[in-house]
Amino acid sequence: MLRLYTKYLDMNLRAQLEHRQSFVMMLLSQALLAFSSFLVLQILMQRFGSVGGFGLDEVMLSFAVTWMSFSLAETFVRGFDRFSVLIANGGFDRVLLRPRSAILQVLGSTVDFSRLGRLLQALIILILIAVRGPIQWDFLRLLTLSNMLVGGFCVFAGLFILQAGVTFFTTEGLEIFNIFTDGGREFGSYPMLIYGQLMLRFFTFVVPIALFQTYPLAYLFGRSQNLGLVFLPLLAGLFLLPAYLLWRLGRRRYESTGS
Repeated sequence: MLRLYTKYLDMNLRAQLEHRQSFVMMLLSQALLAFSSFLVLQILMQRFGSVGGFGLDEVMLSFAVTWMSFSLAETFVRGFDRFSVLIANGGFDRVLLRPRSAILQVLGSTVDFSRLGRLLQALIILILIAVRGPIQWDFLRLLTLSNMLVGGFCVFAGLFILQAGVTFFTTEGLEIFNIFTDGGREFGSYPMLIYGQLMLRFFTFVVPIALFQTYPLAYLFGRSQNLGLVFLPLLAGLFLLPAYLLWRLGRRRYESTGS
């Protein structure tokens, strides 16, 4: 499966590089989109100094982790984000006829490398935080950061898979999911505590963005010495389970669109 997926990646990259100028422009536009959001954050923090008790470095790290997680999911799980196109044009019928995993084929159907422009912007922000020196990096803090990125990727990937699972029943993609995907990315640009306890609970137990973002942030900046926060982001990976179960349910009920 890994060998086949690698071939999918290679085919997608080659296809996008056929139009190099267009690809570079898309890559830059994605980076500029992330930069514009970061610029708003910088202006806000310069004006008020802190938000909900969180300083500039904490907000910058929250922004970087969330945008990196989202851009990785949007790059490599883009096939599920655009799954409604496969359903509407009958493309999923062809997927089911092939003797390979349907999930693998959907994953490989669209890998949008231009979305990595947002990742580059977030990576620059992480480097700035490292240079500024607000965090005393050690093995556990590096592990915490890597776990945050893994957990974040799982949450956003789960949201895309949930959206695809619902498409089995609706045929067309539902725009309401943008509230949780794009909206989750924007909400996650700041620690969830600033939105109040109700929103914190929602983003902890329903869409667990706070698990990979707000809680481990406390350990990174020395607000808490609880070692459980190092591994807490990995619990966000459990969000993939209900997403996968909905996908399986939708696939069992799927009937050809007749396109």
